[in-house]
Amino acid sequence: MTRISTPFTTPFTARTTATEILAGVDLTGRRVIVTGGASGIGAQTVRALEGAGAEVTVATRRPAPGQRALDLSDLGSVRRFVAGWSGPVHAIVANAGIMALPARRTTPEGWELQLATNFLGHFALIAGLHAYLRQAGGARVVMVSSGAQLGAPFDFDDPHFERRPYDPWTAYAQSKTADVLLAVAVARRWAADGITANAHEPGYVHTNLQRHVDQATMRAWGAMDDDGSLLTPGYFKTPEQGAATSVLLAASPLLDGVTGRYFSNDNQEAEVVPGGPDATGGVAAWAVDPGAADRLWDLATAACRP
Repeated sequence: MTRISTPFTTPFTARTTATEILAGVDLTGRRVIVTGGASGIGAQTVRALEGAGAEVTVATRRPAPGQRALDLSDLGSVRRFVAGWSGPVHAIVANAGIMALPARRTTPEGWELQLATNFLGHFALIAGLHAYLRQAGGARVVMVSSGAQLGAPFDFDDPHFERRPYDPWTAYAQSKTADVLLAVAVARRWAADGITANAHEPGYVHTNLQRHVDQATMRAWGAMDDDGSLLTPGYFKTPEQGAATSVLLAASPLLDGVTGRYFSNDNQEAEVVPGGPDATGGVAAWAVDPGAADRLWDLATAACRP
């Protein structure tokens, strides 16, 4: 990832909505894929893009009419999606994900399920559609990561928790670090094709993503009362606000040519910081390390071979 001395800034804030990001923007003729676009911030991402005129394909595990089936934990499903695609892709928003599975689960290929869903499936989708991204001219890849990337680097020695004890949050953090590294790799490898790639964190939003989070953790966040009812602390966003940075990176003219960056949930580029338990914001240096990005690309490429 190429870093510059002055971070990229925008006129938006943490409370800007996705629709406000695209005010006055005409996306007619643009084709966008949003994974996990049936609910939560994915649905609001779709709504804002369609409202600006884009043709949006919603890729989801349980498609409704007009949506397309895509199970990111199943490489066969990803291959079928890619095989059924034709024509240019102007943006891919890698939004779908799972968080904090309480017990270790793996795919048939042996990949830890959070890593397989949040990272590997998106890698297979993006790599599989490379030619269509190139065809679009100026295409964008958007990786929806998380502030959790500050919590753990990618463990190349034991990525699937075969030897170390499984921890739900460490596994989630690793998968979100991997998402940022994928943006780094795409930015480095596909610049000559006119393809840009950036990652971001949407912030705290009540969505289905929290379905595996235990009540004690939700209460510690201030997001649940003692009776199990949801609360909305002041630092939480609405889904419309949570989708803003996805839309910014996918379609705002302000981001033309901007690549290899990580944006915080205030719609500004984040500072690179040391990761670890004391980190409170920014992007961990391990998540933007070019060497790690290249190594992870090679690992994923090998895993996706039929």
